Amino acid sequence: MEAKLRFSQRHPVLFGISMILLAMALVTGVMAFFDVSSGTVGFGGDKIGQVNVVGPIMESDAVVDWIRALREDDSVKGVLLRVNSPGGAIAPSQEIYAAVRRLAEVKPVVASYGTVAASGGYYVSCPATKIVANPGSITGSIGVKAEFMTFGAVLEKLGIRPEVLATGRYKTSGTPLKDLTTEQRAQLQELLSDMQDQFVADVARGRGMDESAVRAIADGRGITGRQALVYGLVDRMGGREEAINLLKELCSISGRVGLVEGPEEEQTLLQRLIGLGSSEIKGLLQMPGWVFSY
Repeated sequence: MEAKLRFSQRHPVLFGISMILLAMALVTGVMAFFDVSSGTVGFGGDKIGQVNVVGPIMESDAVVDWIRALREDDSVKGVLLRVNSPGGAIAPSQEIYAAVRRLAEVKPVVASYGTVAASGGYYVSCPATKIVANPGSITGSIGVKAEFMTFGAVLEKLGIRPEVLATGRYKTSGTPLKDLTTEQRAQLQELLSDMQDQFVADVARGRGMDESAVRAIADGRGITGRQALVYGLVDRMGGREEAINLLKELCSISGRVGLVEGPEEEQTLLQRLIGLGSSEIKGLLQMPGWVFSY
């Protein structure tokens, strides 16, 4: 008596197509729960977004693009701005500040501080709807600095006389081959003062404070989250969980909610091994040079 063949043996093509369709259905179901594009967990329907600002702020494109994407996504009802940054270059900080301000005009934004959100790290977050900091988070540090080194005296001791030709008396300001002249130092200090005025004005605007109140603490001092609450620089004490709960409250969301997180940061194998992302690597390479920074 001939053995009865199984369906897969009698109809191998149909069986193969059925398995492919089943696999596609399973993958679709998984993707509905796990947002593969952002690597975060979701539950369908309304979502909240998360913007990560991590490490020295040396560029802004990825963060600004992600903020714009969240702003234009109607399914994202509010955004968590997670900051763990000691600051960075001025222009990128200002670009992120502007992007956060535009975002807060159309949906709630709650900033949440990790270990540090100081200087430029505070700057980018102050337009948020609300700011939540841990009591021990380091923040504030409202101020501007310029860093550079000069080697002219050392070179002369070695018998090397540096020569720098320029078309104006200020063009050589900051060259490592010559010390600053009195005029150059005064001109750079004037430049720093203007940048400081911009910083103070933007913090006052973002926090709804008088400029005089901001200027009173804008001397570069770092403060704890608890001190920042007294000064009016943050709104509430708490960690990321408390910040998310506040965001859900502002968005009138109850229960579980989907989360989309970004921007994604591609890392090389070397970066994974040493534990540094591209922003930290760029910070290490660029910060010691001639640069104005918050």
